[in-house]
Order: sequence, then structure tokens, then C-alpha cells
Amino acid sequence: MKTIAVVCGGDSGEYEISVKSGNVVVKHLNPSKYNAYLIFISGREWYHQDTVGIRYPVDKNDFSINLDGNKITFDAVFNAIHGTPGEDGKLLGYLDMMQIPYTSSSMVTSAITFHKDYCKRVVKTHGVKVAESLLINKNHIPAVEEIIKITGLPAFVKPNNGGSSVGVSKVKTVEEMMPAIEKALHEDVEALVETYIAGREIGCGVMESKGRMIVFPITEIVSKKEFFDYEAKYTDGMSDEITPAPVNEETETLIKATGAYLYQRIGCRGFVRFDFILTPKDLYFLEVNIVPGISPASIIPKQAGIMGISLEQLFDMVLENILS
Repeated sequence: MKTIAVVCGGDSGEYEISVKSGNVVVKHLNPSKYNAYLIFISGREWYHQDTVGIRYPVDKNDFSINLDGNKITFDAVFNAIHGTPGEDGKLLGYLDMMQIPYTSSSMVTSAITFHKDYCKRVVKTHGVKVAESLLINKNHIPAVEEIIKITGLPAFVKPNNGGSSVGVSKVKTVEEMMPAIEKALHEDVEALVETYIAGREIGCGVMESKGRMIVFPITEIVSKKEFFDYEAKYTDGMSDEITPAPVNEETETLIKATGAYLYQRIGCRGFVRFDFILTPKDLYFLEVNIVPGISPASIIPKQAGIMGISLEQLFDMVLENILS
């Protein structure tokens, strides 16, 4: 029997989504194999909370908790934190120092992929197309005309370090650019302005299990809003997620091969989701989610389900990777 800490929460606008993900993991971990404890992380407050609401603080000296005089240490950590500090590498560096294995990608891979601009630069070096973009720092904002000269219109403006489409805007006019940048910079010290690529959004889930690469059936995401924003992602009926995506065999092979290739080249671990934009001529890398949504309604669990892999099996596979 292995003791697993399922970490959730974090310090971003994705806190509530992460808590939901953490509860899903605890619910679906095989109780005959794992003792699971939900660990909440919010700033300096790290704690386990029991069913009546009593909090037990985490001892950060060795990442343990004390339950009624019994010290609980953990064999592994299941990372369910979307956003900082679980998806950007900060928590993972600490776990490396504690020599506790975790389900997600390494500290370095997480830090690079969370920084959207750096990630795009790395992906581009591996021959995969990316949209033209400009990174803007809060302390130095170029003139709108200079920005548009690089990205054109329409364009997307987003926090450079963030997820769940929090703070993202689609800009169609010159007048909309600066308010969109300010909105993004409210969430982060950096904003990324990207050329809008007209096409179909495709999600490709990839994981490695016992040395074997698994690429899940691909999903087409059709938002009923202007784009796949926070509301479209988390409100029932605001988007259609079609799995498997209605594409021809050649296109499906290209998307899956690109996802598997980038998984290895970037150094991913556990299950991740690559998001692409498919145009009539090309495939563009959009971003990679190192800690993707894991509720039953999320994309990767749906993709796995089509392959006959239940949530219990999916979570077991990712834990077996680090416990064997």
C-alpha cells in the first residue's frame, strides 16, 4: 500500500478548478493500492483537511503531516495544481530536494512550458510551426502601432504565464489592443501578443506508460463563443468537444506524430495535452498543458475513455510510472 499526496489549489485564478481536479483524483485512486491524502497549497499555507474541516499543517521540512500523533510521509505526489506553483516548476523543485517523486513533468520542463514565449521558441527549434508573437513586459509596453506591425490584426493577447484562458482577449481593432494588454498584465508581469491563426483547435493527449508511448484519440474543440475562453471551458453547453476529431487519416497521423515528437523533445512526463491550430495548409503549435484538466468532463479523461481506459486506470498508470 502506497501513501499518495494529491496536491491541489495553488496561487492562480485556477485554484477552484484545481481543487475539483484534486478531489477527482482522490475519489478515483484505487483504495486497495493507495492511501490518498488531499493536500491544499495556497501561498505559505500547506495543509490537509479532514471531513469535518480540521486542518493539519504540512511540515515543509520533510513534506509530512501529523494526524493525531501519527506522522504521515508520502511515497509520491500526484500533481493536480493547474497554474503556479504546481505547473510552473516551483513546487516540483522543492519535491526534487525532498526526493519525493511526482506525476508531472520535471521542474525544468514545467518552467519552460509554463512560459508561453520560451515554450514557443523551443518548439520552433524542433521544426513545428508557431504563430508570430511579441512578448511584452509590464515595465516596457511598446506603442500599439509597433505591436500590430509584428502581429497584425486580429490578434490574441494573453498572460505569458497562466492557464484556463484567464485574462485572454481576442483583439480585432487598434482601440482594443491596450485594454487587452492591461487585462493580461493584471494577471501576470508579462503579456504575449500573438497573430490570430484562423483554423480548427485540436487537442492531442499524450502519455508514457512503462516505457510505451500512448497517444490518445484527438479532440476538436468548437467554442460557441468568440474563442475557447474560461467560460467556454468550464460552462456546460458553451463548447463542443468532438472526440475523435473529424479529420482524415493523414491529418490525424500528423497531429498524433507531432504530439508524440514534442512530448519526447520537450521532456514531458505523465499525461499532457498539446493544443494545435489546424489550417487547410499547416499545423500550428498553440500550447502544451503539463497539468491538464482531469475531471470526467475534461478532454484527456474523455480521450482515454474512448480507448477503454477509466479514470482509475489512467491515474494508476501515471503513478506506476514513478513508483516502479
